[in-house]
Amino acid sequence: MFSKKVVENLSKSSWIRAMFEQGEKLRKIYGADKVYDFSIGNPDIEPPMKVRQTLKNLVESNEPGLHRYMSNAGHTDVRRKVAEYISRENGMEVPFNNIIMTVGAAGALNVVLKSILNPDEEVIVLAPYFVEYLFYIDNCGGKPVVVKTNSGDFEPDIDAIEKAITPATKAIILNSPNNPTGVIYSEEILKKLADVLEQKGKEFGTEIFVLSDEPYAKIVYDGVKVPGILRIFKNAIIVNSFSKSLALPGERIGYIAASPNIKDVDLLINAMIYSNRVLGFVNAPSLMQKVIAESLDEAVDIESYRKKRDILYNKLVSLGFSCVKPQGAFYLFPKTPIDDDVEFVNHALKYNLLLVPGTGFGFPGHVRLSYCISLETIENSLPAFEALAKEYFK
Repeated sequence: MFSKKVVENLSKSSWIRAMFEQGEKLRKIYGADKVYDFSIGNPDIEPPMKVRQTLKNLVESNEPGLHRYMSNAGHTDVRRKVAEYISRENGMEVPFNNIIMTVGAAGALNVVLKSILNPDEEVIVLAPYFVEYLFYIDNCGGKPVVVKTNSGDFEPDIDAIEKAITPATKAIILNSPNNPTGVIYSEEILKKLADVLEQKGKEFGTEIFVLSDEPYAKIVYDGVKVPGILRIFKNAIIVNSFSKSLALPGERIGYIAASPNIKDVDLLINAMIYSNRVLGFVNAPSLMQKVIAESLDEAVDIESYRKKRDILYNKLVSLGFSCVKPQGAFYLFPKTPIDDDVEFVNHALKYNLLLVPGTGFGFPGHVRLSYCISLETIENSLPAFEALAKEYFK
């Protein structure tokens, strides 16, 4: 009666959403202040004042044509400003024609994959990964090939990636700062990866695209820099959203930026504009495009996230948990004290702690904690973590 594939995928769908729904049940029983929900990356802070003021000004303006149809690639003036910003950030010229405004990063990824994949072509995904990547690839007829990162630091395992590349490899997805680990891939590692991709492309006579998913690129700590992907990889395509950097997840606004060094890049751009239309996105919301164009240099309060990171990280480590300290994003990915991370997550519910098992990110034996929640919730949760840890660390 219904799509067999979709029904099958329902059982594999996001642990994040499952735990979020569990939280809704617990809040009804115990009250919101007694439930410590670290399940979902839904920023608790408000967008910067300039973003809100720009939106207000636009709504009250008499700008003609603001709510009409536009090019499927987005408003030309907005694309120009995004191109200027990306060129500045990456230290290389990116033409405005290489920019497509999209319905968030999820829309952008589906547009890119639809435009580059033929049936059964492969996309390398690095674990731990955002689980939706697998479904996006499947949506477009491709096959995900999962390669684990190094367990010690979650950096890409270059040797493992090299072994995974075949003549059918069409792309690799990078996500740095990473969800769920908060790790920023080093420039040294990325340059080694670029060498491998170039070598393998020559060996097989193929072009391998690098899809860089960058919604957390502005949320970084301790002076760490996010390497510019366009300068490192010839076939780089950036997908981004403002859900995290400007705390606008409900507005679903983002973009695609294609490197000018890509072979036949004009054809790729036209293919992505076509895909943007036929996938049903048509174009990004007009009003939010205009808001973003005036807010590209804005950012949320990174210091508030750093404070939350430090409180939670220091507490967990002091209790005996092993964890890589995040360099960016707003997640912790500690190791579980038992091998079965799902069992550990279910046990944490005893203390009203809502965590997401690493199994949901293709990396069992860990849990993800999202700390883009109120400082009060984090501080109130610390006794619950102490009680949980006492059961495992004697």
